[in-house]
Amino acid sequence: MTGFGDVLRQHRTAAGWSLRKFAEHIRYDFGYLGQIERGVRPASADVVAAYDRALAAGGALSRSYGGNQADDTDVHRRSVLQAMGSLAALSATDRLAGWEALRHNLDAAVGNDVDTWTEIVAAYGRAYYQQPHDHLMAELERDLRVLHHQLTTAGDRRRAVLLRAAGQLSVLVALTLVASGEALLARRWWTSAQRAADESGDSEIRVLTRAWDVVNGCYDGRSPVVVVALAEEVLPLAATPSAAGCGLLAGRAQALSLAGRHDEAVATVRQLADHVERLPAPVADDVESLWGWPEHRLRHTESWVFTHSGDRRAATAAQDRALELYPESQARLRAQVQLHRAKMLITDGEINEGLRTATDLLDRLPRGHQNELVRAVARQAAAAVPHGERHRPAFRELVERVR
Repeated sequence: MTGFGDVLRQHRTAAGWSLRKFAEHIRYDFGYLGQIERGVRPASADVVAAYDRALAAGGALSRSYGGNQADDTDVHRRSVLQAMGSLAALSATDRLAGWEALRHNLDAAVGNDVDTWTEIVAAYGRAYYQQPHDHLMAELERDLRVLHHQLTTAGDRRRAVLLRAAGQLSVLVALTLVASGEALLARRWWTSAQRAADESGDSEIRVLTRAWDVVNGCYDGRSPVVVVALAEEVLPLAATPSAAGCGLLAGRAQALSLAGRHDEAVATVRQLADHVERLPAPVADDVESLWGWPEHRLRHTESWVFTHSGDRRAATAAQDRALELYPESQARLRAQVQLHRAKMLITDGEINEGLRTATDLLDRLPRGHQNELVRAVARQAAAAVPHGERHRPAFRELVERVR
């Protein structure tokens, strides 16, 4: 995007205004201002003056517009920097979002905006396992506000990139909401993530948004039949091995197990193992990121499937390997595998030992790691106790931990 309309857009977004709200504020037509900011229509002195007054730019925009004919490139560069003045008008709550908007504007001015969003999404993939959920959500809120502003004015080329980022960041919001026990609100974010992915036209992001939805459907109380149907709807798009495709197969295998379709679940795990073997090295070696697909995820899926099917030998082998491979930063996932082991003990008749294993594990796990996903797996262990054995004190203790 070039021309003075881009300068106006950057001042507006640095101040935290959406285009629609800003158009209402200065009493101009929303579509008309959008055309000016996209460079479809030329700016006028009256429009520039309205921006200048509303953004408290102190005449900087009008002066820049007056010199626009002399040196477009230099004016554009100076005007991006002048957007810093708009930050003074922001509230304390909005100031961090305003600084982030300004950084994106500077990146756009030098042609790095696309790379910036790719880097942001990659950083969140690493932060997901390392940061407390409330901190992660605060950062996501700021970045999604900036992303929303950019999407309202982006041209077709940039819009596809922004939509991919919107799909991935919405997945992170949904995942965090599920882990916090906010399943209903998470459902809305899964829908938003999938809409952004569909509009982006990127098949990999389309699979990714569904894959994580399928995986989390095994924890959030949805019917396994519904989750399996969701997986099979998008399965044709996951023929080529990828992190998203592996996630989809893993979620499908887990949902099939919950539905009691154990032979199909085991067959899906075999298919998953074949895909993992053929993953590009950077994806398979990315052990710390949500966006990678290392071996420990395969072993985790095997642990789930073989535990539910009652194959203790295969389940134990998968659990041993997963616990060997998991990095220390992923304590929640390690705990889930250990809870699979507790369920296996209960299923095999070692009820007290299994219940004590699960309860002791939850007691040792730091409170910051005790999320709804861990509790969901612990409830599966409790549900494996036969009704005639639920009078045991150890059963009541475990139920109390996960209530």
